[in-house]
Amino acid sequence: MTFQSPWALLGLLVVPVVVLVLVARERQRARVAQRFASAPLLAGIAPRPPRARRLIPLGLLLLALTAMVVGVARPEATLTTEREEATVVLAIDVSRSMEAADVEPSRLVAARAAASTFVAQLPERFRVAVVAIGTRPVVASPPTENREITDDALANLRPSEGTALGDGIMLAARLGQDERAEDGTTPPTAILVISDGASDGGENEPAAAAARAKRLGIPVHAILVGGLDGTIEVELEGGYTQVVQVPADPETLREVTRIAGGDLYTALDDPQLVQVYEELGSRLGEREERREVTDLFAGGAAVFLLAGGALSALFFRRIA
Repeated sequence: MTFQSPWALLGLLVVPVVVLVLVARERQRARVAQRFASAPLLAGIAPRPPRARRLIPLGLLLLALTAMVVGVARPEATLTTEREEATVVLAIDVSRSMEAADVEPSRLVAARAAASTFVAQLPERFRVAVVAIGTRPVVASPPTENREITDDALANLRPSEGTALGDGIMLAARLGQDERAEDGTTPPTAILVISDGASDGGENEPAAAAARAKRLGIPVHAILVGGLDGTIEVELEGGYTQVVQVPADPETLREVTRIAGGDLYTALDDPQLVQVYEELGSRLGEREERREVTDLFAGGAAVFLLAGGALSALFFRRIA
């Protein structure tokens, strides 16, 4: 424990002085009483209370004085507290294949709804970012504790071309690494990819991006959206349309999660998704911080003072 005003501790010298004064006063009272009455007569007329009764109120009052002086010195203690900060990056696939309606009303709408439900269950202090993965990944919203910003970003996701899945994971990992907690450290990060799994384009292969996240200590979890019978309509020249099959590709996401130490979920409402933020919570750990504890000593002084005064009034019908 340290003190912001250590010079105030000199006031503790008052405590032994008060003890000496009280002892001297008690001896003087005894001598004066003995001048006017014999010991047997004095004991019968004014019996002395038990020693404990006399010392307990006095001790409490002296403790109150000590706590008051220490409080004036503004003590600080180093306390160990749990970290509450973490970053979750939602990497949402917005490729054309996410328009398939094998998951009603479409894969993308279902993915947005699943992401919103997941975010609503996160602790308030967790920061959430949204990355849209199309031909190239785009930060739809940076890491923030403001859930309205996150929900707006999810609601504004629109279909795009391509699926640069590896680049999206790399961008998500970088967002987490750029975050700083109150103590200047990088808070724990997790990435949740919501995709139909098919990767198309980008500079980084999904496996390489997952390996990079693994080295940074960032697990990559994924939710597979869609099945094998998904189709989309593609407009052709001349006003024609073509129905194109876009089956989901669980193998890509399975490899990504295996490499990065995450989990693959095949249901949008899988209750086991809670493991994502529980796993984050297990990595939060503890941190040490200095806090002023003057209030504790001030409160203790008040309690000792009231207790000592109450006992003194009860035993001797007087406060002091």
